[in-house]
This record gives sequence, C-alpha cells and structure tokens, in this order.
Amino acid sequence: MKDLKIKSVQEIKDWLDSQTEVSARILGAMRKDSRQGVRAIAESYLRKRSKLQMEAKRMEELWTFERSLAAQGFQTIAGVDEAGRGPLAGPVVAGACILPLGIEIPGLNDSKQLTPGQRESLFHLIREKAVAFGIGIVDVDYIDTYNILQAAYEAMRRAIKAMDTMPDHLLNDAVTIPGVSVPQMPIVKGDAKSHSIAAASILAKVTRDRLMQEYGRIYPEYGFERHMGYSTPEHIDALQRYGPCPIHRRSFAPVAEAGRGPLRGA
Repeated sequence: MKDLKIKSVQEIKDWLDSQTEVSARILGAMRKDSRQGVRAIAESYLRKRSKLQMEAKRMEELWTFERSLAAQGFQTIAGVDEAGRGPLAGPVVAGACILPLGIEIPGLNDSKQLTPGQRESLFHLIREKAVAFGIGIVDVDYIDTYNILQAAYEAMRRAIKAMDTMPDHLLNDAVTIPGVSVPQMPIVKGDAKSHSIAAASILAKVTRDRLMQEYGRIYPEYGFERHMGYSTPEHIDALQRYGPCPIHRRSFAPVAEAGRGPLRGA
C-alpha cells in the first residue's frame, strides 16, 4: 500500500482484509505508525496469520502416518475409532474411514475438540469425500454380556466390515483390534494425530449422538439428548428416581446400584 500515512484507519483495514499476503515492509511500517488503530490492525493481522500457519502445519502433520504407510506400498489406509465406552447407557459405536491421501478437510480434528455443530458439518463432508467408510454399532446386551472393551472391539470389526472398500492397513486410536487379519497400528491419542482416525472418530461420535437423541425422545425422563448417557448429576439423579431403562448398561456399577428390579419401559 502506497501513502500509508494519508490513508484512514478504516481504509487501511479494508485494504488489509482484501489481501492474501502482505509484505514484511508494509507490516513493519504499520506497526510503527503513530496511530494506535493502525498498529492494532497490524498486530491483529499477524496473530491471524500465525494462527492460520499453525493450523496448516497441524493439518499437514495429520498425514504423517498415512504418508509413511503409503511409502511402504499400502493404498487403502483406514482410520478406526469408537465413541461411547464410558457412558452408563446406550450403544458403543465405531467408525472406520479411508480418505484420499492429502485431501483437505478444513477443521478436521479429534471429535472431542469440536462443537456439535462442527462435528455435524464435518460428518457430512467426510462421508462425501471418503473413499469408503463404515459404522459399527453394538448394543447394551452385548456390552453387558461380554464387557465394554470387547464390545468396542466388536463395534470396530463391524465398522471395518461395513466399508465398500476393504483396507489394506488400519490406523487405530490406541488399541489393537483382535480378530482382524489386516495389518494395524495403534496410535495413542490417534484421533489428534491422524486424519483418518480423526475422521473415524467424528463418524462414530455423530452417529452415537444421534442415537442418544432418539433415545431421549423414547425415554424423556433421563435427558439422554443432553448428556448422551454419560454420568452427569442429571443422569445419576434420574437413575435414582426412575431406576434403569432398557438402554442402561446393567453391568456398570452406578446403574446396578440404582435399581435391581424390572427395567423401566421394558
């Protein structure tokens, strides 16, 4: 921008907002400008640019594991993750997802780091862009019969089998799935380190939340649509008032303690 000194603060702001890149010389001049407003605009621009650069670096690093496996010859690499191991009620749900290597899905992250609205938007985008994806759902009867860990493994196996394209390698969030012949790599906190696992975590989380919202309509006294079956004060209070309903995990101690009689709504 020429003649910085004769431009108003608003004109400088409008010009800066229209630029994709600003030279260090101009930013340096703005930071030394006698007007506090111009200096503030420059600092705001630098903070936003730094944030964008950090996000671009994070997104690129999320491909580290996939690129390494691709270099070894693997072509269909699926991320696998589950949602719902901790709640007192509802199913455990797993997602499996193969993404085109290097595809840009802005904002993709561990589902726990996203708002419900962000997860919903990404859910649709992932399904649209994925090479293949699958969802596995395991109900409370299986959980109570075999325990939650085995149920999570089964949900993951079902998600993998549900994909139209079978993977030749798996990237899993922290676990090795028994009973699967495909090579696999467990990654601790993988949903924050791998595009594929992050995508799978969003598929699982959104699917499970939708199921719990539906259960909230069927069993309105428990508030499932708000706490998704987790052990919140509201949920514990409802358990103590009404006892467990058919989707409660009777093998979980708080549920067992809340009532051992007939299931409400059964």
